[in-house]
Amino acid sequence: MLIDRLDRYIARNVLGAMLVVQVMVLGLDLVISYINDLGDVSGGYTALDVLLYLIMRLPWRFYEYAPVAVLIGALVGLGGMASNNELTVMRASGRSLGRILLGVLKPLVLVILITMAIGEFVSPATEQHAEAWRLEQSEGSEAVLSHRGGWQREGDDFYRFGTIRADDTLINFTRYHFDGQRLVDATQAARAVWDGDAWTLEDVRITHFEEGATRAETLPSESWDTALTPAQLTRLLRPLDSQPITSLWRYADYLRAQGQEATQPLLYFWQKSLLPVTLAGLVLLAASFVFGPLRSVAAGTRIFYGVIVGLTFKYLQDLLAPASVLFGFSPSLAVVVPTAACYLLGFWLLRRTG
Repeated sequence: MLIDRLDRYIARNVLGAMLVVQVMVLGLDLVISYINDLGDVSGGYTALDVLLYLIMRLPWRFYEYAPVAVLIGALVGLGGMASNNELTVMRASGRSLGRILLGVLKPLVLVILITMAIGEFVSPATEQHAEAWRLEQSEGSEAVLSHRGGWQREGDDFYRFGTIRADDTLINFTRYHFDGQRLVDATQAARAVWDGDAWTLEDVRITHFEEGATRAETLPSESWDTALTPAQLTRLLRPLDSQPITSLWRYADYLRAQGQEATQPLLYFWQKSLLPVTLAGLVLLAASFVFGPLRSVAAGTRIFYGVIVGLTFKYLQDLLAPASVLFGFSPSLAVVVPTAACYLLGFWLLRRTG
């Protein structure tokens, strides 16, 4: 019974610290992003719209900052117990270091389940909706459209898409139709709506390029005959870091089938797939710091070291990603190597502690 109470006490302290750190990081990021994005305010896209857009993206931010919250939260939670000599009392009463670590890892299971669920089911939908909503609010703003959307070729047609909403509606559609080397016509549509079997273009403007002249045509709607499905377009248009694990693997297969490099989708696939192992390694590293070199330092110093370790971990992954393309090794190593380094350093420090 005493052991269970100690486990619950450790879990409550660590989980509470992780939650506080996550809320603080999300709040700080929201303020900074809001100030930075105010420069995009124009036309129908107001300052309130900027705030609403950033709020829609909070699930993705939660997922992205989970490793930072876990690392710093574990440092703060365990560090506070170390500062109050609670960990020393536990060790003196016969509780082994392994049992304390087990008590730290128990709340991590809940964090992993919540984070993986958000990353797989919540943030992909909210990111898709947020980007489409922002594009609709700021439609006509070249500053926004210049870095959005994607291109696709199908036979003699070249497509340019703005974004796709969660209800399978394409926003800002452009098609360039060629006959050999000659541009025949350019079609623009405000939306392309999927009815379950086919696409329908709405608010259509067609420019026909004829011999020595052009002719404009406007239509309320027009059918779009294509083999592209909403699922394929979603994988094409959605940022890779916000796609679920299954979509990343399918997109990598699609790129390989086209003879293209699939390093980036595979990198994000392995990052998301191995996230539970990564979070456990960061908690182990935080615990090794508290029981070792950071046992008696101030809380601010622990947070500083946690930020340094977290940034080092992220930058190492970011450097290994392009290195996998340059040197031809698997993108999975870009995730496995930094994670393995966390485990090795953590076990080494804990072994020195005894």
